[in-house]
Amino acid sequence: SFSTFMNDLELRRQIFHLAFGLAVVYLIYMGVLTDMAIFLLIIVGFLISLISKYARLPLIGWLLDKFEREENAKTFPGSGMIFFMIGALLSLKLFNENIALASIMILAVGDSVSHIIGAEFGTIQNPLSNNGKKLEGTLVGILVGFVAALVFVRPLEALLASVGAMIAEVIELEFNKRPVDDNIVVPLVAGTIILLVRKYL
Repeated sequence: SFSTFMNDLELRRQIFHLAFGLAVVYLIYMGVLTDMAIFLLIIVGFLISLISKYARLPLIGWLLDKFEREENAKTFPGSGMIFFMIGALLSLKLFNENIALASIMILAVGDSVSHIIGAEFGTIQNPLSNNGKKLEGTLVGILVGFVAALVFVRPLEALLASVGAMIAEVIELEFNKRPVDDNIVVPLVAGTIILLVRKYL
């Protein structure tokens, strides 16, 4: 039912991820969030995260209750938002702005929707996933990521970037035997694919 749907922590997390991501894209596009502003927000985020492990901060504590997984709240509270901002900053540094914004759109929209659809409606195991992700989620994620990226790049670029990024999202990439956060992997894969399309196609 809709009430259990809304009581579901993972669903709340994905809706928050979607709204937060769209807000970030809009603020970058409007020139409000500069590279320096994002960098400072990342530093502040790390400090708030560190403090939140040991003390309950007003408002932040409420947000963590509503949107943070219990295991993350103990180890690295707010890690999703911090990694999202790191992914956004790296995209802006590595790619020109329209490529970066398209890549962040795929992360904000494609990644969130793929999780929601996969968890709520998915029945077919994704053959590329080793942790139970569903094929329906990936396919819908590719479609909405493509539409979201179209705001900033051409159709072929948007499509290939969305396909590549959503495949990367399913495969657990590891660095030093630790999984690399999707919020960093997805926009960097998307942006790299758009660059390659522009160069070779």
